[in-house]
Amino acid sequence: MRRTFQVIIFIIMLLTLGYYVNDTFGKTIAWALSLLTTLAVITLVITIFMENRHPSSTVAWILMLALVPVVGFFFYLLFGQNYRKRRKYSQKAKRDKHSYGFLDKEQMARHPRYAEFTPDQRLMLQLTNRMSKSPVTFSSHTEVLTNGEETFASLITELKKASHHIHMEYYIYRDDEIGREIKQILMEKARQGVEVRFMYDAVGSLYLKKPFVEEMRRAGVEVAAFGPVKLRVFSSKVNYRNHRKIVIVDGNVGFIGGLNVGDEYLSRNKTYGFWRDTHMIVRGEAVQTLQVIFLQDWRHMTEQHITGAQYFVACSSGVEEQGAVQIIASGPDQEFQTMKNVFFSMLTSAKRSIWIATPYFIPDEDIFTALKVAALSGIEVKLLFPSKPDKWLPFLASHSYFTGLIEAGARIYEYEKGFLHSKLIIVDGELATIGTTNMDMRSFYLNFEVNALLLRTESVQRLVSDFERDLQSATRIREEQFLRRRMATRFLESVARLFSPLL
Repeated sequence: MRRTFQVIIFIIMLLTLGYYVNDTFGKTIAWALSLLTTLAVITLVITIFMENRHPSSTVAWILMLALVPVVGFFFYLLFGQNYRKRRKYSQKAKRDKHSYGFLDKEQMARHPRYAEFTPDQRLMLQLTNRMSKSPVTFSSHTEVLTNGEETFASLITELKKASHHIHMEYYIYRDDEIGREIKQILMEKARQGVEVRFMYDAVGSLYLKKPFVEEMRRAGVEVAAFGPVKLRVFSSKVNYRNHRKIVIVDGNVGFIGGLNVGDEYLSRNKTYGFWRDTHMIVRGEAVQTLQVIFLQDWRHMTEQHITGAQYFVACSSGVEEQGAVQIIASGPDQEFQTMKNVFFSMLTSAKRSIWIATPYFIPDEDIFTALKVAALSGIEVKLLFPSKPDKWLPFLASHSYFTGLIEAGARIYEYEKGFLHSKLIIVDGELATIGTTNMDMRSFYLNFEVNALLLRTESVQRLVSDFERDLQSATRIREEQFLRRRMATRFLESVARLFSPLL
């Protein structure tokens, strides 16, 4: 199908050129252009319909093709092709599933601490254990890192300690002050004989220039770009990005969370001002899962199958923490929308409170209904959201969902101290998730993401206290005031919402 589309595009371009070059056949060529475009759009509509996507996504694409057929046609070729079922991702899914085989997923039920959880909590752990194929660990330690200062200070400290290997992957990596500082550490470690593997997303790090990468390679750093894209062939891979932020040092220390590598994450960018974000350092057994996720991403792009006990040294020795920690990966290669289903299960398990911090709020119908039902049931639902956007279309679409939540009894707060980029959910003050997954369709269905699930750990209490402190820098949206916003604003929000499944 993809080659057929490319042939159609080539023919359309030739006809368009002929239309402007030769007026004699202008009418004939114009008729041919119109017919070919119509056939192409009809073909796309049938293709989208037969893919059995989520109904909202199907309707959004068909609506775009009906309203702006030419623009919609090219937009689909760039962003809409369903790459999930293609062979390469199918192979990745099989490899990923097999790679978890050596991890003991059944140890959870045998662990004496498992019996300390409530029946509902045990049910949650059983669900996430089976759905994600990754183990729930009881011998892991986590520490919340609030904002860029804590995150990069801890990261640089651990990188400098590396003696065997450094594995790093980021969605965005910038050639700026902090990016160059970390780059120098990676190159120095590589020169010392440490194995350094560095992966960046080809679209998220689009402005990372070749000389930057080549200098790292010359120093001995192994570099790979996830999902290289050539726009001239309208590759559907533009749509399936590696949004993960993972660092593993010597197999026993890991980092996970919302921060990429760039000066804006240290509040050095005047456009965004203060950057509010949340990251986490992980030690112990849970690092093994992070390692598996990185090595499988690395294998997917390089075909290097890296194994060995030296990469999986993390164990329970000296690392004990009350509660449970699980690292969960999700992506378009999986049979189920793992993180979306984990979020849904968390929301429906709530008994007292649901607190959410997210820079984008574009839920699907399941998540939206779960939040409204929770609020209507008397559960305390709080949503913390940035007061200013970094992207206008998702910002407008997010606001279109606020009315339904507010009317159901949820409280929505706008963070005003700077830009809020934290991605977390806290349920009943005991269960939490932190990672790369936004509360939007792109994270649920299109991106490769990774989150940590925390149950009754000290880090959950730190997230609770940070959330309460963030609320002091936020203003609650009042229903009467929100409903009085201008008609033009409401109209733009409604239009943006139509494209929610595409954002």
